[in-house]
Amino acid sequence: MTSIERVRRAVRGEMVDHLPAQPMGMMFSARHAGIPFIDYTKDGRKMAEAQLKFAEDFGVDCLLTCSDPAREVIDIAGEGSVDWFVDQGPAINEERASLRDKLRFKTFKLPDPLGGGRMHDRVKSIEIMRREAGPDVSIVGWIEGPLALAAELRGVNTIMLDFGDDPQFARDLLRFTADVALAYAPAQIAAGADTIAMSDAAASLIGPQIYEEFLWPEQMRVMATLRDRFPHVLRRLHMCGRTDPLAPMMRELPIDIYEIDFPADLRTVRERLGPDKVIAGNVSTITDLLQGTPEQVYEACRRCHEICGSAHIVSAGCEMSPLTPPENLRAMMAYARDHKPGKLG
Repeated sequence: MTSIERVRRAVRGEMVDHLPAQPMGMMFSARHAGIPFIDYTKDGRKMAEAQLKFAEDFGVDCLLTCSDPAREVIDIAGEGSVDWFVDQGPAINEERASLRDKLRFKTFKLPDPLGGGRMHDRVKSIEIMRREAGPDVSIVGWIEGPLALAAELRGVNTIMLDFGDDPQFARDLLRFTADVALAYAPAQIAAGADTIAMSDAAASLIGPQIYEEFLWPEQMRVMATLRDRFPHVLRRLHMCGRTDPLAPMMRELPIDIYEIDFPADLRTVRERLGPDKVIAGNVSTITDLLQGTPEQVYEACRRCHEICGSAHIVSAGCEMSPLTPPENLRAMMAYARDHKPGKLG
């Protein structure tokens, strides 16, 4: 069974040969391929090379195109807020946040995802992945969620204050950043992505009231629009950290796959999402994958499978360390190969 067929069948609740496995390996895949991560983030050809090798060598059920938080930021506002490093991804320097002065927001325009910038580089990488991997491999495109991009432009601490100090500005900014996502996703789909993941990591820093009032409506607008325009494309939600309190509202989003990070209480999330929602993740990237033994990783995968039931994809819910022992990743993949969705034995 091909990776794309395995994932699609799992999402539909149909029989598959074994559990899908989609660990998030960005820096790990670059390191495994011998590529400095700064090159991985700047050159879509090298990202494609690393992801193709990662999937082939470990049997991962997707090629993943996330890399760093600065693609949309740079294409919108330039590199002024970005710090670059030798062997890690670019980071946003909040002291130089692009939108530190709110008046600059009036000058922002939707970036062109095919305009030759960093957003276009990801699109080119997807084209390479699809050409090299063929039609049977799942490719996960990546867009920044409304709050994630707002925090990258404004500064995470500042946008949190905006919810109380200037709620209309916060709404306007979230609407703009959602529009960026809606402009970016179609270009990735046209290039060959069969799944679009929306990463809204900063969402775990807000409570249910702010989530429902400010962020959830824009997440819904993005995902509902993608559902209506591209019904053949899977929709995936990635929100790092403790998302337990947000799960009842998250359930209402038109999402096919929920990535649940290891700090979240998986039983609580499963209860709040319901038994039918596909959950990926919750194996610890630190105590299990990085610091544990292969036996410990295998057991962690079993625990997550037991809690999630048949609607499950084996993963960690967030990026694993580049220093993760390869034998630990192989133990995760072995668990997926050894088990069908409904069988824990």
